Amino acid sequence: MLCPYSLSAPGGVQGQVTGLAAALRHDGHDVVVLAPADEGTDLGPDGPDLVRLGRAIAVPANGSVAPVALSPGAVRTALDAVRGGGFEVLHLHEPLVPGPGLACLVRCSLPMVGTFHRAGAGPGYRALGRVARGAAQRLAARCAVSEEAAATAASVLGDGAPYEIVGNGIDTRRLLAATPWPTEGPTVLFVGRHEPRKGLSVLLAAAAALGPDGPTLWVAGEGPDTERLRRRHPAGPRLAWLGRVGDDALAARLAGAHALCAPSVGGESFGVVLLEAMAARTAVVASDIPGYAAVVDGHGVLVPAGDVGAWATALASVTADAAAATGRCAPAALDAAAAHAARWSMPRVAARYVEVYRRVARSPGP
Repeated sequence: MLCPYSLSAPGGVQGQVTGLAAALRHDGHDVVVLAPADEGTDLGPDGPDLVRLGRAIAVPANGSVAPVALSPGAVRTALDAVRGGGFEVLHLHEPLVPGPGLACLVRCSLPMVGTFHRAGAGPGYRALGRVARGAAQRLAARCAVSEEAAATAASVLGDGAPYEIVGNGIDTRRLLAATPWPTEGPTVLFVGRHEPRKGLSVLLAAAAALGPDGPTLWVAGEGPDTERLRRRHPAGPRLAWLGRVGDDALAARLAGAHALCAPSVGGESFGVVLLEAMAARTAVVASDIPGYAAVVDGHGVLVPAGDVGAWATALASVTADAAAATGRCAPAALDAAAAHAARWSMPRVAARYVEVYRRVARSPGP
């Protein structure tokens, strides 16, 4: 399994690769992960083997920053590992990203599965699609994490190939076992990189508009906008800046919060944190963008993206619901959302991929 993004940096694709690899290994499959990573990075005592592809450099991509390895040495290490590993299947995540993954797509001969995560195609990605259109024919199966991601890939490759929708997975066991973080009154949580497309500035402005009548806001994560936003919205009784939060602490915050707020303005193909909140029996308030709407599927509140007034109204509503345990914070609604999220447990997602692997391993090579 090849991840184009550094495992030493937090990210949605990285989390899916390591989580999926661990689930496959737990089920008895031999898995090796190839990815950029800093020295000393490992996937834990029970995790799969890791082949490091060197350190990554930060490249602007899709309104964010992608930590990718572009050196000839990284490409050579990946090709040598794949060719000499005795593998039955190579699973490429984001196969159009320049570097080791794209090189393997062009130059390796074993059956390959490609998973497309990206939503939204900018000029650079469209150019990559034109260049890689022929190489993409070498994929024995194309998967996408959502219809939005499939549409993005199809638009840049333009060859009419079918895509299988295999959503991202979540660690439901860790979330169910978490001890809720204590709260004093209605509390909402933001989790994500502090950059414009994640919409944190919109959420902070909406919370500020409610003043002391609004919920407490926990802000997890870091990013290029952190310092600017912290100066504009200093920590106080109703606002806590948590910084980067580990998996166990994040699970506790998700379980303790009354609602998870995801105010992204675009560029989201799925929404793992929405499902994690549902699994933790926490209400979800999210921007009404295609990737999020498909995941929420009626089990949360959707708000026009970037609309501070609409977000303030939504926060006021969830504050009232949390105080009275009604609406989206009612036990029955939370139970239904948790059942919905369970469909994306990582073992279920891994089982879907095993079906794909078995099919392509039996098919003729490219």
